[in-house]
Amino acid sequence: MAKNSDTAFRVREAYGRELSPGETVFDEGDSGDNLYVIQAGEIELVREGRSGHRVVARLGPGDFFGELSLVGGQRRTTRAVAVRRTRVLELDRATLESMCLAQPEIAIRLIRFLASRLIEAERRLASMGVDDLLRPVVRALVRSAEADPDADKSGKKAFRVPINLRALSDQSGLSMLEAHRALHQLFDQKLLRLIDDALVVPDLEALSGCLDQADAA
Repeated sequence: MAKNSDTAFRVREAYGRELSPGETVFDEGDSGDNLYVIQAGEIELVREGRSGHRVVARLGPGDFFGELSLVGGQRRTTRAVAVRRTRVLELDRATLESMCLAQPEIAIRLIRFLASRLIEAERRLASMGVDDLLRPVVRALVRSAEADPDADKSGKKAFRVPINLRALSDQSGLSMLEAHRALHQLFDQKLLRLIDDALVVPDLEALSGCLDQADAA
């Protein structure tokens, strides 16, 4: 037990970081390969959109954040800000891997935490109707649609949508998982196609009709 206490103390001293109220840990769009563990205080995760910033999570002692960039190598999808005076552990990939090998319970705890995040996201999706997801995504797609110079062979004018999943998430006010689910609904309904890594709308009027159907439901 004393050995674990000594290890925890050394970790706190080596990787601990004190944050002042309002201090930004990382910003949306930043690259990063660090995971953070909150020891004391509170962190707010914020995502910016056209309607302003939206708080997507408030985290407290024992919670992790920043794990998606560490595990998946993607850029930060939110801004992390200290709500009050906060202390975190800042762990890079190599340090985390070494800690997991030395103390497997850390790896188990991290796996459980990530699983709980996924379960919570699935529950949120299940509680939302399909229309709740489609409506903001269709609006964002219609706003961003540009006439495709290569007209459809059938004579209908096709449109391309120069937008990636992250931008679509921001503009629709949904999480990336929710926006991804809505896109697949539109693919299934043949209202949207993916051609050469670009989103193509075969019939913009039909896509816009989704809004009328959702409002009438």
